[in-house]
Amino acid sequence: MNNTARIKKNYQLIKFQKLVIVSVLIGFLSAFLAISLKKITEYYEEIFFYQTTINPIFIIVFPVFGLSIIYFLREYLFRKKENKGIKEIFESTNSKSKNLPNYKIPSHFINGILTVVFGGSTGIEVSTVVASATIGSVAQRKQNVFRQYKTELICAGVAAGVTALFSSPIAGILFAIEVISRKVTRAFLISNLIAVAIAFGLVFLLDEKPLFAVTITTWHLRAIPYFILLGILAGINSVYLTRCVLLFKSQFSKIKIHYYKILIGSLILSISLFFFPQLYGEGYHAIKTIFVNSNEVTFSFSLVLTFIGIIFLKPIVTSATLASGGDGGVFAPSLFIGAFLGLLVALLLNRYLNANVIPVNFMVIGMAAVLSASIHAPFTAIFLVCGLTNDYTLFLPILVVCLISKYTAKMIYPFTVYSYSTSLSK
Repeated sequence: MNNTARIKKNYQLIKFQKLVIVSVLIGFLSAFLAISLKKITEYYEEIFFYQTTINPIFIIVFPVFGLSIIYFLREYLFRKKENKGIKEIFESTNSKSKNLPNYKIPSHFINGILTVVFGGSTGIEVSTVVASATIGSVAQRKQNVFRQYKTELICAGVAAGVTALFSSPIAGILFAIEVISRKVTRAFLISNLIAVAIAFGLVFLLDEKPLFAVTITTWHLRAIPYFILLGILAGINSVYLTRCVLLFKSQFSKIKIHYYKILIGSLILSISLFFFPQLYGEGYHAIKTIFVNSNEVTFSFSLVLTFIGIIFLKPIVTSATLASGGDGGVFAPSLFIGAFLGLLVALLLNRYLNANVIPVNFMVIGMAAVLSASIHAPFTAIFLVCGLTNDYTLFLPILVVCLISKYTAKMIYPFTVYSYSTSLSK
């Protein structure tokens, strides 16, 4: 009996040690992939976007060229296998037989870069999430001892990838729980905590700076009613984004010749980018600009119309990008819409109600609120946006507004882009 107990204990110890080792590897590889993808995309997006400012003909050329390259790579390099985004992760975690194939790592890595660099109005976040999830999936297939930890190791890859992208280990863990796993086991905690610790360690060693340099000084209790209003508007806008993505994918799926999809998507992108260059790529360059100038922005009807046009068009160009073959998701578009919505609301409140609210606060809270409502993950949104700005001054109002935006969105439309796809497969 003692012998059997000792053997069992040794086996559990070996299994634990292997889980720790594989979690370290997943954390490092996923973080390295995420940081590489972010750096390469930022570098080339800046170069290509600058080219469109000095030669507007590239606004027409870049989208059709980028989407065409993605199409030919998918046809001939990746053997006609489409990228379905986070739906692929759900299909894998909900099935014992389905796995994320190895080619998903280079496929999402390359296509994510090409989509954003050539003007596709989405972001690299979902590309990173699926590629890093695949690292976890490949790891769990290497040894029989890991077969039972399929979801946990996939989540470890996802959590590490999100941590590296946004410099927030808490956001990485929460995203894995709220969106992917929805349950926490002992193995989940061990593997995910180790993976995000390694990822955050790499971020620290490389001295990665917060994406947005923002100075937040304070917030006032008198602004709470206005924050609530922003949360409701964020929920409505997130539903508009979700419905746009689903509608475009549904309509474009009826087009049998894929190059027609590319031409239509590129036409929508080019026209929109010509009038609103802020929509180019993930749009972080535009967010940085309005953050810098937020306190100096003065009300004008032309500016308000520009912001309304940007908020209205962003879901359309994002949907056209994804439906015509681009790689990405709703992370970056949600942050983009939230920033412009927050600044627009602040300008209108200060102009017509003499509210004297702080525009930068509304931008930060708006980013978190739209993201929370778009993916139905308020706690991920809170820590992700606080990580992006490296400031937790607005934690309490962000928490309240994120919950309001999420439940506003759920009341209007119960699905996200992710959960709608999952519900259809059941």
